[in-house]
Parts: sequence; structure tokens; C-alpha cells
Amino acid sequence: MALSYKTRRRLALIILLIGLPAYVVIAVTLVNLAARLFGRPPFLLELAVYVGLGIAWVLPLRPVFLGIGQADPDAGAAEERDGGPEEGEGRNGGH
Repeated sequence: MALSYKTRRRLALIILLIGLPAYVVIAVTLVNLAARLFGRPPFLLELAVYVGLGIAWVLPLRPVFLGIGQADPDAGAAEERDGGPEEGEGRNGGH
């Protein structure tokens, strides 16, 4: 089942405001735990781990974020059916 544009926008907002900070805390905690158990890795390896973790979170969530920055495609179809916005009206109420 495909998510609607509005649902994807809300889900993306929740992920960015709650999920991403939680992911960062968990990732840093796990890397620090590994450093305690195995010793701190060389700088470039540690940098590669953080870059990899920074990219890894978005891969499974890519479908949620795809097209979020664009106009609502469902709103465009509704405007075409209704004849579009009236003269002087728009997103900002004609201002």
C-alpha cells in the first residue's frame, strides 16, 4: 500500500524530529561501547564508521523522503477538477 503525500510528509517530520536524534544517540553509544571493548580505532576508520552510519539511516527510509520537497501532487489534481484557484486567490489567500 502506497502512502499518500500528506502521510509521507508527516512521517518524514516525525522521523527527522524524533527518529534521527534517537538514531544518533544510539549510533554514538554503540561506537563508544565498541571503543571501550576493542580500543579506539584509528581516526580514518572511526571517520569511515560515522560516515557509513550517517548514510545508512536514510537508505531504508528513502521512499518516505522521496518527493517531499515538491508540491503536493494530489492538490494539483484536485485544483484541475475544481477549475483551479479563482482570480486573486492562491496559496496565501491572494496576498
